[in-house]
Amino acid sequence: MSDLFEILESKITGNNLKIVFPEGLDGRVLGAAGRLAKAKLLTPVLIGDIGKIQEKAKDLKISLDAIEIYDPKNYIMMDEMVEAFVEVRNGKASVAQAREILLDENYFGTMLVHMKQAHGMVSGAAHSTADTVRPALQIIKTKPGVQKTSGVFIMVREEEKYVFADCAININPDSRDLAEIALESAKTALTFDIEPRVAMLSFSTKGSAHSPETEKVVQAVALAKEMDPHLLLDGEFQFDAAFVPSVARQKAPDSLIQGDANVFIFPSLEAGNISYKMVQRLGGFEAVGPILQGLNRPVNDLSRGCSEEDVYKLALITAAQGFVAQYQ
Repeated sequence: MSDLFEILESKITGNNLKIVFPEGLDGRVLGAAGRLAKAKLLTPVLIGDIGKIQEKAKDLKISLDAIEIYDPKNYIMMDEMVEAFVEVRNGKASVAQAREILLDENYFGTMLVHMKQAHGMVSGAAHSTADTVRPALQIIKTKPGVQKTSGVFIMVREEEKYVFADCAININPDSRDLAEIALESAKTALTFDIEPRVAMLSFSTKGSAHSPETEKVVQAVALAKEMDPHLLLDGEFQFDAAFVPSVARQKAPDSLIQGDANVFIFPSLEAGNISYKMVQRLGGFEAVGPILQGLNRPVNDLSRGCSEEDVYKLALITAAQGFVAQYQ
């Protein structure tokens, strides 16, 4: 696991990246921000009442050097932010409504990312997933050609690293959704120095069973190959055919994937969520995520039960995504 985050640290160091933390008064967030700033990995941007944040940091003996703090109530560029918000919402909010909405720290933080005042955002320590994701979908929106965001986990055990998707967002993705998830997951894999070999999973391998569920995956494979002909991707596979070379030789001898897949696309949220938890608990893997993908700029969601270490790690991931996004 340490190697994974050493890779991310090397990617982001010296690139002047800024990551927004809307929950600036949360002790876990303050602790992680202090560590990130002290290590000069990125510039944390805390949102909240400046005096209260300073007082809390003093109580926790956390230095605020190299950390920026913005209070939405006293933000010097609020007029420009309101104008930009009204424009991006395309008439769905008036100027007066925008001023009220942007007092919310998640909307305010998301707008900082949208206005390129920061490279990404990490929230969720004290907010629900909906509170974090909704502003991102309304403001930052998905990349051109991507209809939906999705959530991946990086499964890590010593030197082994795999990408599992979608395990967090889309309950019953259709063929188009699965194809998009596959392409975005391959890009996420590259962020972690994983050369993607993508397996589209099912309970069938290469037509061994036929049903609407298997046909959905077959169509997703065709769409994904059409969307990116150069991506090493195949399916439909049962997991053993995607992961075990001897099974692949027997069940899918003509496939480019010969038991060496490292990016696994599940046919439903149910399958993906169950699988990552089983691999985590029975296989001794650490599950890093969920990492949101498909957005124009990165916004990631913490669990409300997160630790300071979780905040720190997700900030590194978000910064690495932000570094990539600025060149896209």
